[in-house]
Amino acid sequence: MERAPQGAEAAEARGAVAGRTRRFAAGAGVLVVVALLAYWLGSGGGDGREAAPVPSATPTSSAALTVPDVFRRVGPSVVVVQAGKSLGTGVIAAEDGTILTAHHVVEDASGKGTSGKGAGDVTVTFADGTRAKAVVASSDPKRDIATLKPAKLPEILVPATLGGAAAVGAPVVAIGNPLGLTYSVSTGVVSGLNRSAARIDKGRGLSGLIQFDASANPGSSGGPLLDARGLVIGIVVSIADPGGDEAFAGIAFAVPIGAALGGGDGDGPPGDGPQI
Repeated sequence: MERAPQGAEAAEARGAVAGRTRRFAAGAGVLVVVALLAYWLGSGGGDGREAAPVPSATPTSSAALTVPDVFRRVGPSVVVVQAGKSLGTGVIAAEDGTILTAHHVVEDASGKGTSGKGAGDVTVTFADGTRAKAVVASSDPKRDIATLKPAKLPEILVPATLGGAAAVGAPVVAIGNPLGLTYSVSTGVVSGLNRSAARIDKGRGLSGLIQFDASANPGSSGGPLLDARGLVIGIVVSIADPGGDEAFAGIAFAVPIGAALGGGDGDGPPGDGPQI
């Protein structure tokens, strides 16, 4: 077989390399053009459409959760509180298991109730079924708020996130144990702020309350009032009861979380609602 001269073979090899180089350069140019076009379209320059939103550290309305999401997030933080014949609700407020509830739910057990008899122990039942005795660690009758310290904690402790401000018209979720129907969820809106509600034991009132229309009944007291992000903005303490039968009339009240934690003034003139 005849072979091409060595010089011809070298020239042919150089031509092949040059061809591959031209094809690579052409391909790279196409990729650059596609990348630039994608960037231009993505920034809204191609067809007038807005660019995808850029993540921001500032909370927006998109941070709102659905009601099932709120319940899944906060439900594990809600407890059933039983003090003698008194049934109420509480919410885990700290990593050490401290529970926030309404003072009137546990007032007899705290030794500061109207009966003066100390009606018995407080028992709390956590969302996973764990039951434990609890002591009243602190009590503030002026704000109708108490804290409980359980003797035993569940294997997995899930404190709620406290904070957030109430705004008239904003959606709210209440979780509680109305009429013994444990872990009931109701929804509504903030109906008003800085309301007053009566305290039936001493004729003195609570003031500075959040008014809301999510359903509440006896057993709801001490439960969390939540905003659309699942933050605890208040502790439920009473309902308006014009019929005197302790039935929900569409108006309920909660102590703002700031006041429940010791800020603000919870004492005021009598209003129009009994404790629940």
